[in-house]
Amino acid sequence: MSQSTSSGMAAAAAGTPAAPIEAGATPTAPAETTRRAGRSRRSPATSLLLHGTLIVASLVAIGPIVWVLLSSFKPGYAVQSTNLTLVQDPTLTNYRYVLFDTNFLRWLLNSVLVAAGTMGIGIFLSATTGYAVSRFNFPGRRPLMMVFLVTQMFPVAILIVPIYTIMARLGLINTLPSLVIAYLTIAVPFCAWMLKGYFDSIPTSLDEAAALDGCGPFATFWRVVLPLARPAVAVTAFYTFLTAWGEVAYASAFIQTDNQFTLAYGLRQFVPQYNPQWEYLTAAAVLVTVPAGLVFMIAQRHLVSGLTAGGTKG
Repeated sequence: MSQSTSSGMAAAAAGTPAAPIEAGATPTAPAETTRRAGRSRRSPATSLLLHGTLIVASLVAIGPIVWVLLSSFKPGYAVQSTNLTLVQDPTLTNYRYVLFDTNFLRWLLNSVLVAAGTMGIGIFLSATTGYAVSRFNFPGRRPLMMVFLVTQMFPVAILIVPIYTIMARLGLINTLPSLVIAYLTIAVPFCAWMLKGYFDSIPTSLDEAAALDGCGPFATFWRVVLPLARPAVAVTAFYTFLTAWGEVAYASAFIQTDNQFTLAYGLRQFVPQYNPQWEYLTAAAVLVTVPAGLVFMIAQRHLVSGLTAGGTKG
């Protein structure tokens, strides 16, 4: 007896006629049916209120960004004017001045070097530390993680003085490596905690299978566990990059000459105490967001591909 005949007999026995299924039609999933029913029961007033709230929240979020973008194309008198205008006498002079009449490109190179160094070293230290704490029992394991947690409780202003003293004794003041080391003290403890939790979710049976195939601890970590943790590594890369890209406190304390400034600290040159140059600051701010946006797009792509690869069998 065919499946359709048996389902029809079961429906007839229950006293309910079986609904015919047209050829090529896809049965509707229960969850999708529930969502459709919920939307159909929503009143027009509720739907209007919901969409209105979302629109207002979106405008509040993107409003300042759009205003900075528009202001970057205005001349100085238009930016400082009390009359609110979206576009007034648009010009590219602000961008031309920032790129060619200042040390912006030098600051950009310094920021890229510092952020790339922080990201590369931070990923390695965080991943290896998180994997070791997740997989091995060794003396001082719990105190180590507690130290990582405690370091996140101190504000940056308190840590500047001791770190500055260490850098001065090492002769690293006014150098880019001092910023990389300082930023690693911020990023590594948090990222190690995050990666440790992700490694805990990966079955240890994979490590055992790799050990049977002759892989050592580092080979198991590099070839088996780390590819599965690609989403967490992508988040770690993005977090460490942003930590170094937009930080100002350490840069203002450790860097003393203009050719060593990073972008975040260099932007302060456009807002002196008595003559703020908002038109140049907004143009520089727009340029600063471009590399960070590219890094976010790359990290997002790897995050999605990592989730997809982890959800399929090889």
